[in-house]
Amino acid sequence: MTGTPAARGFAAASAAFILWGLFPLYLHALAAVPVVQVIAHRITWSCLFIMAWLLWRGELGRLSAPLASGQLLARLALTALLVSGNWLVYVWSVGHGHIVDASLGYYINPLVNVLLGVVVLHERLNVAQWTAVTLAAAAVGYLAVLGGHPPWIAGVLAVSFSLYGLLRKMMSVDALPGLAIETLLLMPLAVAYLGWCQARGVGALGSAGPAITALLVGSGLLTSIPLFLFAYGARALRFSTVGVLQYIAPTLQLLCGVLVFHEGFGPARQAGFALLWTGLLIYAADGLWRARRAPRVLRA
Repeated sequence: MTGTPAARGFAAASAAFILWGLFPLYLHALAAVPVVQVIAHRITWSCLFIMAWLLWRGELGRLSAPLASGQLLARLALTALLVSGNWLVYVWSVGHGHIVDASLGYYINPLVNVLLGVVVLHERLNVAQWTAVTLAAAAVGYLAVLGGHPPWIAGVLAVSFSLYGLLRKMMSVDALPGLAIETLLLMPLAVAYLGWCQARGVGALGSAGPAITALLVGSGLLTSIPLFLFAYGARALRFSTVGVLQYIAPTLQLLCGVLVFHEGFGPARQAGFALLWTGLLIYAADGLWRARRAPRVLRA
């Protein structure tokens, strides 16, 4: 990458969110593969690629301290279960025509983070943040009434990823080593399951054609590369900038669901999303205003 660190960071973070936003296109090509097999391949190949990356950079030693701490390993095992559950619901939703519902989950994820901050970390919200949370709650309630059932896909995705982020925030381990250990903890189960599938003759690897095999292996890269880009961008950019950029992903997911896979998005559903977007706009504007105000306050 060329340019200033901020420009490179902006490009890297944007690329990460674009890749995550277009992920439904990739997963849809794997719709014939059972969901659990897709997750098992994603865990296995992600672990191998991340370990290879750390080895190439001479950073495998960064895993020694977390691996030596039983308490930290237990917490990483919990976050591994949360992120794998998040992946499972997301892959299922893409394969069963619920991409719009999944995008809703990642739209409300920042506001669930805010609520967890209040409940768990005892943080205080200003008027703008409470307004954003209230509008989002109203939007989710409206969409639940409209759909005739709670939006469980969006709820599971938002809550699981928010809890994952909160727990990782409270751990003394960097993003990449933490992800490496999470996938390493899950890998024995994933490999055992894939071996069992192959032994029974129902494994997709090698038997579903070279294209599916390449996509299954590539799912590890498509998991790892955006994380590398995001980690690079997050270090180079203000947190508020990353907070605004994160809406690229659910917006692209929504567009994929509506324009590519023709999921229903009529006027009534649009009204619910418009209410949510209003809350997110207030939340993002408040975050940007406070980020720009902070240096002036420090100078004063």
